[in-house]
Amino acid sequence: MPIVGITRGSRFLNIFLRLFIASLAASTSAFAENVEDFYRGKTIQIIISTGVGTGHDMGVRLVGKHMERHIAGKPSIIVRSMPGGGHVVAANFVYANAPKDGTVLGAILPAFILHQVIDGRGVQYKAEDFPWIGSSDVDNMNLYLWHSAGIKTVEDAKKKIGVMGATGAGSYTALFPTLMNNLLGTKFRIVPGYKTTGEIHIAMERGEVQGRAGNFNSSLKSANPDWLRDKKIDIMLQIGAVRDPEFANVPLLTELAETPAQKLVLDLFSGEIAMGRAFLTTPGIPDHLLAALRKAFEDTMRDPLYIEEAKKLELEVRPLGHERLSEIAKKILTTPPNLVEIGRTAKFGDQPPK
Repeated sequence: MPIVGITRGSRFLNIFLRLFIASLAASTSAFAENVEDFYRGKTIQIIISTGVGTGHDMGVRLVGKHMERHIAGKPSIIVRSMPGGGHVVAANFVYANAPKDGTVLGAILPAFILHQVIDGRGVQYKAEDFPWIGSSDVDNMNLYLWHSAGIKTVEDAKKKIGVMGATGAGSYTALFPTLMNNLLGTKFRIVPGYKTTGEIHIAMERGEVQGRAGNFNSSLKSANPDWLRDKKIDIMLQIGAVRDPEFANVPLLTELAETPAQKLVLDLFSGEIAMGRAFLTTPGIPDHLLAALRKAFEDTMRDPLYIEEAKKLELEVRPLGHERLSEIAKKILTTPPNLVEIGRTAKFGDQPPK
């Protein structure tokens, strides 16, 4: 009798499992059809916070070119440049003005996160609300000057004025020279007002300014390989967690700290570089479309055609998942108040932000 009971129970269990699996398959199929129906014939915009022709711009366009093949419905993807305000303009647009229906992504350098915490000028977004898609490459940034400036080291920059081009107040182009002036005693003179970093590069070649900060190492290799080959620039430092093996002789910004307090501040401002070339989307996007975009991004990062073309363009493929991006962003956004105050002093000196 017990044997019969067990057999009957097993039969019911098998029936239940078959029904559950069939239901799951149907729901997955409906999900795929829903995503495919939505994206068929549509165009996705990627809002990029830097100018056209930069290494970052090249990398974003390459992701968009290949990612559209991995989204059900095969939408077209276009890249729209929206520089300004140290990446704040693009962040504001994606947060407040872009359609929240899965047709807009942002490729915004993560300076906008700490800017919300430390500064706040012009901020119309809540960085904690952005859903992250993934990062195509985690890469160190740098600071360099034209070879004729004769400023190769931090010690040189403490003795001689270096004229640095900059875009918005929240941009890395202005941030890192300012931190070094306030913390390390360098004499950088920052010339703001350039719309894009490409304009800064042109100004460097014309002799209007001598240097810039906040470029990715891989962007420098892909967009300005002759600068490296012909030694037109002197790279003073790199910003990141560890030294890039290809620039092994270039010190990290954090290695230049002379006191534990300085190291603490430089660690804070270097932390967001670990997010690399991050992609996000609008708050309020439907969950199933968010999941589809994240999967399409992951599939693109593994796509042999994408990887092959990236290598040809001297772009690295060192992706980071959306979970890790969320963790890093949360850590920055929950910076202890005492460290926020130290950071503000390091950025603005004795003057509060206006």
